[in-house]
Amino acid sequence: MFRRSFIALTAAASMATPVFAGSHTMDIVDTAVEAGNFTTLVAAVEAAGLVDTLKGEGPFTVFAPTDEAFAALPEGTVENLLMPENRDQLTAILTYHVVPGAVMSGDLSDGMMAETVEGSEVTISTEGGVMVDEATVTTADIEASNGVIHVIDAVLMPEGM
Repeated sequence: MFRRSFIALTAAASMATPVFAGSHTMDIVDTAVEAGNFTTLVAAVEAAGLVDTLKGEGPFTVFAPTDEAFAALPEGTVENLLMPENRDQLTAILTYHVVPGAVMSGDLSDGMMAETVEGSEVTISTEGGVMVDEATVTTADIEASNGVIHVIDAVLMPEGM
């Protein structure tokens, strides 16, 4: 079900980015919904019960995987994570994508470590483009009313998952 949506959404993703990049009157969740290329991320946030948190005051920095990034996971991974019995694992993965505070790209330095809401740290690399762990930041500094979104091309996994 998700894989069919990914193909259509991937094609629309490049057109959606300019529409929301300059707007920061919406919160992080509404900004992601408006973009149209974070359908899986938003569904996962809903399944994990994190919508109210990410609509909260913040500020938050979210490293947001696109639908294409979720589609690159092994077959059945997304569907498995969305099952109610896997909510704790899904929550851990999603909160690994969130850093407290609004961290703009200009605040990043090579080798920087950032503690995530999940409790582990992500490593930031700035040599030859910005990377968070093994994911490349494809669009940076999308401001929202309660933080900032940096679009990444892969789903980050905490150690041990």
